[in-house]
Amino acid sequence: MTASGVPIAARQRVESVDVLRGLVMVLMALDHTRDFFTNIRFDPLDLTHTNAALFYTRWITHLCAPAFVFLSGTGAFLSTQRGKSKAELSRFLWTRGLWLVFLELTVVRLAWTFNFNYARVTFVQVIWALGWSMIVLAGLIRLPTWTIATFGLVMVAGHNLLDPITPEAFGGHGPLSYGFWGWLWIVLHVQVPPVAYPLIPWIGVMALGYAFGGIYSWDAEKRRRFLWRLCALVIVGFIVLRYIDRYGDPGYWHPQASGIFTVMSFMNLQKYPPSLLYLMATLGPCFGLLAIFERWSGPISRFFMVYGKVPMFYYILHLYLIHAVALVVGVLAGFNLKIFFDLFFFYPPEWGYGLGVVYLVWISVVLALYLPCRWFARVKATNKAWWLSYL
Repeated sequence: MTASGVPIAARQRVESVDVLRGLVMVLMALDHTRDFFTNIRFDPLDLTHTNAALFYTRWITHLCAPAFVFLSGTGAFLSTQRGKSKAELSRFLWTRGLWLVFLELTVVRLAWTFNFNYARVTFVQVIWALGWSMIVLAGLIRLPTWTIATFGLVMVAGHNLLDPITPEAFGGHGPLSYGFWGWLWIVLHVQVPPVAYPLIPWIGVMALGYAFGGIYSWDAEKRRRFLWRLCALVIVGFIVLRYIDRYGDPGYWHPQASGIFTVMSFMNLQKYPPSLLYLMATLGPCFGLLAIFERWSGPISRFFMVYGKVPMFYYILHLYLIHAVALVVGVLAGFNLKIFFDLFFFYPPEWGYGLGVVYLVWISVVLALYLPCRWFARVKATNKAWWLSYL
């Protein structure tokens, strides 16, 4: 039941899930705007160079990928509550998963680079990981829900035990000599170009999201209590494990010259692949946000919900728009047009702006995409064509 007394299964969508998904999609645009417009040439999480504003501008966007993948699993479960059979869901998951892998290698790559020179730069990121996670989930959903939850929990909690295993363990000492098994291990668990998002533990995150979807058949008050308790449990668990600093992340934290930098060291966690502590620090707050959003109504929630209903449509459009704005601004600033037909890593050191401009461009991009996303959300709600579910 929802707070209004309407059974969840009788509704088309769970609004709190859409609001959270929309919020993280908006935050995602901040990180990508920073990529294209920043004037810094170092990792904003590097404590030897960064400042608090840069660090937390980057860190807050860490919520995006874990929430996006987790809620994709939740959405898959909720589709069964709206009448989709396990066979239909399985077929949808593996076909959409393949479609997402294809999009990553074509449409999404083009948005990042504005060129077709695959020899210069090729990489696979979150859409790739999302696609393969869906393909695996297509098989997992045949199992009991508790089995899926156990699989996801073991993968998420235990994958850091695999950190000592390197591609070299399978033979070879470089990209051209790793061999099949070495490259398979890179795809699964080691960030080596072109694999930016190894698949473990993202597959487990989606599996946990699927099992989590069952709470939306509970009474509203029981569900909110559970969400708050889960939020507290995960966050407290993160703080304890991080303080002990013996397991859960390959990096260690150290006291710094100031309190704020000590906190930054404590929160500086591995994303590629995401460590257990990284996932606890990001998913924990999301459970609390889901509890808040169940009672949060009004124009702000409706604003985020627009983006949350059409995440893939928004994701692709925002990349093209940010890159196009960078190109236009760069040309107007006197830079050669050709430099913007490349990945932002290769932009000249003279290019870029401070955080003020980054935030201004970010807000402008998000607002510019509001009406297109609202239009497409209405199209998906009123047109039941099968192919729209793949966008």
